[in-house]
Amino acid sequence: MVRPSRRLEMAKVAVQDGVLNIRQACEAFGISQSCYRYQPKLSTENELIADWLERLTTNRRNWGFGLCFLYLRNVKGYKWNHKRVYRIYCELELNLRIKPKKRIVREKPAPLIQPKEINEVWSMDFMHDQLQDGRSIRLFNVIDDFNREGLTIEADFSLPSERVIRALEQVIEWRGKPSAIRCDNGPEYISNKLQEWAEDQNIRINYIQPGQPQQNAYIERYNRTVRYDWLCQHLFESIEEVQDYATTWLWAYNNERPNMGIGGITPIQKMKMAA
Repeated sequence: MVRPSRRLEMAKVAVQDGVLNIRQACEAFGISQSCYRYQPKLSTENELIADWLERLTTNRRNWGFGLCFLYLRNVKGYKWNHKRVYRIYCELELNLRIKPKKRIVREKPAPLIQPKEINEVWSMDFMHDQLQDGRSIRLFNVIDDFNREGLTIEADFSLPSERVIRALEQVIEWRGKPSAIRCDNGPEYISNKLQEWAEDQNIRINYIQPGQPQQNAYIERYNRTVRYDWLCQHLFESIEEVQDYATTWLWAYNNERPNMGIGGITPIQKMKMAA
């Protein structure tokens, strides 16, 4: 069985050599004249698509086709059809990259209530990692649940409740005050200092149940993105290097990385749509 693309090539060779005319070649090789005369549209853009896909999958190694396509469509504004982009994605064999193992299917917890406006509910949590010399570090993350926008990443060897309060106050200066902040029951969060500060600021602290991290799912999913997007991909020598990288990545996350949880757009686009 000869593929249609191969029959088309053979028909064109026969016409170019003067053996048959177009009608005879189409009848001989079983293709239509419209197929023979068809010229692919926008074929010159395939190289541009391939270049974009190679750059995206090199710089952001944990992005799959979905994020790459949404980035090109919603962030960069290209109107390429997803089937066309996926065909080139497969031709580059990017779909054969190693994928993480699927988790065991578990019962889904009750969905979190989606905030209706900015600064309605924030979420905060800690992450742990190590520098190249083995010293342990902590990262303090805060996001707005409405548009999943990363508000701050504070990195240091120790982050007591005083540092938590200072980081929150710095965000409030430019972002405004939230109605509530969701967090777990860590010692920094249940301290008297943080509770007194929240009461003075008229901010409600929503503590999740112990051992139920799914109740703080927005920030937990964000922590996973932080870890696999950059934290696990580099060896840092100092806290200053971690903080500088976190600041740069946070801008790219808010402005350039499509978020599946909010419809495949970026957090900043979500905020502009709500304005």
